[in-house]
Amino acid sequence: SSILAIALENGPERAKMYGLSLGESDEDEEFSADSGWIPWFCGLKGHELFAEVEEDYVRDNFNLYGLRQRFKFYDHALEMILSSEAPDDDDLADNEFLEIYRDASDLYSLIHARYIVSPRGLQAMREKYLKGTFGTCPRIHCDRQHVLPMGLSEDLRAAQVKIFCPKCEQAYACKSKHKELDGACFGMSFPQIFLQSYPSLVPPDPPRPFIPRIFGFKLHKQKSLIAFKLEQEQSPSPAQATTEVGGTSGSHAAGNGGNGGASSTRSVLMTSPQ
Repeated sequence: SSILAIALENGPERAKMYGLSLGESDEDEEFSADSGWIPWFCGLKGHELFAEVEEDYVRDNFNLYGLRQRFKFYDHALEMILSSEAPDDDDLADNEFLEIYRDASDLYSLIHARYIVSPRGLQAMREKYLKGTFGTCPRIHCDRQHVLPMGLSEDLRAAQVKIFCPKCEQAYACKSKHKELDGACFGMSFPQIFLQSYPSLVPPDPPRPFIPRIFGFKLHKQKSLIAFKLEQEQSPSPAQATTEVGGTSGSHAAGNGGNGGASSTRSVLMTSPQ
């Protein structure tokens, strides 16, 4: 395969530096020379999380605002991304090509982060989400809830991609085949924009908390963070409790007089759950 050729020519470390997956390449998978750079790039092993950005989106300068000054070979990189031909073995063995390729892969990553929060991009990511392409939550009590990719920074090489679970609302490390992807490919806001755009995909049930036990017995006053949050959400806020107490006091005072109202209020306060 083309990727294997790079491993033989330049060594695995050099190829890895340019974001090419060597160890898990599909030697049986062949890319058409006419498929274009974008389908070729998204088809590389470990790039399953990527959506194929439409060429019309890439050609619109408005979508590329602020990116030019961040790349040394911006024009060549953009031309490579929009190429109608996939790289061949000779291209991938050329050092100058690999230098431009690095800028092209980084540029595509930042364009991708913008594209996936656009209407067409959200639709493409929705299809991947429903298929479970992004994986499932590693937390057992989330019952294999589908997850979404996200970054912890908008800057390249600041943090690797993470996965966000819409059920427990926690971020986790990716599986090994995706852990080399840059988090900037997806940005920090994608999961929230995705779930606001598709509210029907928000899990309706809260996550089940883990209940610690010793020999089958629950531990006294030992609660998980999720159980604590669920109790907080179910219990009334102090302002609501004050309003309820005030309303009860007023109604009793109107019916039984001032002393009765005070007595009733004390009773409510004394019997409220701890």
